Amino acid sequence: MTNGTPVNRHYVVILQNGNPVIDWGNELFQDLLSGQFIHGTEAEISHTSQDDELELLKHMGRIFDYDANYVYIYPLPEPPHRTID
Repeated sequence: MTNGTPVNRHYVVILQNGNPVIDWGNELFQDLLSGQFIHGTEAEISHTSQDDELELLKHMGRIFDYDANYVYIYPLPEPPHRTID
């Protein structure tokens, strides 16, 4: 059994600036290196993460593991939520 939270591999992308992020949709990305949320557009995506990039993230301790379908990530901060006033 693999540790970590599974994220569909298609949602782990590399931005034009080289940052690996999770694409949560609605123009919201989460940086895998810092955990910070970034607002951006689909045009900022360079490509879907490749094995060599995921292997580097694994070696850096930013992800647990990956396979053909999922990237298993360490817990990251939750996205900001609006509260009811």
